Amino acid sequence: MKPASHHITTCRRCGAPIVWCLTSANGRRQPVNAAPDETGNVAVSSGADGVLYVRTITAARPDIKAGEWRAKPHHATCPSPPPPRRSSGGQRATSGVRPVPWQR
Repeated sequence: MKPASHHITTCRRCGAPIVWCLTSANGRRQPVNAAPDETGNVAVSSGADGVLYVRTITAARPDIKAGEWRAKPHHATCPSPPPPRRSSGGQRATSGVRPVPWQR
């Protein structure tokens, strides 16, 4: 099964055809390759509201149900992925910090 043509758009970085889906786990948007792929690790389905939903294929739910198709997340195949996000947990420059331990 393929997505409807009105769902298909292109990646801003590489120009490949993708579809935007909502994850079934937390409702966040995820780009998925528009072409079905038998080696993909996600299952895409169209909801009753016309929105595409994606779920990860796991050992607990490995079966593809009627109305779903197997695909790959676009981040896994994009030749020019976005740069990694900076984490906030790294070392930061500190200023105005007392150089010695507090004394009572």
